[in-house]
Amino acid sequence: MNISDRMKLKGKRALVTGSSQGIGRAIALGMAEYGADVMVHFSREASKAEDVRREVEAFGVRCGVVGTDLSAPDAADRIFKAASDNFGGIDILVLNASVQIRHSWGEITFEEYRKQMDVNVGASLWLIQKFAPGMQQRKWGRILTIGSVQQVRPHPDMLVYSATKSAQANMVRSLAVQLSGHGITVNNLAPGVITTGRNSEILADEKYLQKVLAKIPVGYCGEPHDCAGLAVLLCSDAGRYITGTDIAVDGGMGLPV
Repeated sequence: MNISDRMKLKGKRALVTGSSQGIGRAIALGMAEYGADVMVHFSREASKAEDVRREVEAFGVRCGVVGTDLSAPDAADRIFKAASDNFGGIDILVLNASVQIRHSWGEITFEEYRKQMDVNVGASLWLIQKFAPGMQQRKWGRILTIGSVQQVRPHPDMLVYSATKSAQANMVRSLAVQLSGHGITVNNLAPGVITTGRNSEILADEKYLQKVLAKIPVGYCGEPHDCAGLAVLLCSDAGRYITGTDIAVDGGMGLPV
């Protein structure tokens, strides 16, 4: 079997959280392009999720949509039911959705702390608990978390966010060992500065943008599709021998200076 065949995902079923826009959307479309059926998740804007559904279906694959706030206690249950109703199960779980709140460390509130922890760490664990058993039974599965360059270069105004991403990466290392005997790989993809809606306002400030670019060796910000290619590789048979890794897609921003 050649490399292009190993990259194909035909017959696989993928769930990508936070896939109505940005990096999640790019990964969902990448999965669909390589043949996977895709479950799109959104937390707020249903219309954007429906737009992604149409884009996914244009590749000739099935698509389902589920909307829920990942900080809700029953979020994992609701997503699991929707995926089961639509596809009968999930082979590829991409944990992309996250909450990022900017505040200096002395001004962080309990509510802000709890929201970021519940979504960025808690929801990852609860969803893995729901979907990993099916992967274990089928002896094939892919779990991919989307981390951040802040694991190694924490922003001073995003203390909790960077801490949650470090926790998520450590969760990957632990689960990779525990699930590897079941044909399941678990990896973390850590983006740097990507031009998404989350960053559009702050990057529109030319002075701030130049400050950011000075920290990126390649000299430019990434785009969502820069993350999608690696995501497809890690979730395909071409990436079957890669597990427990934390791979940066950051233009070199995380390198020691």
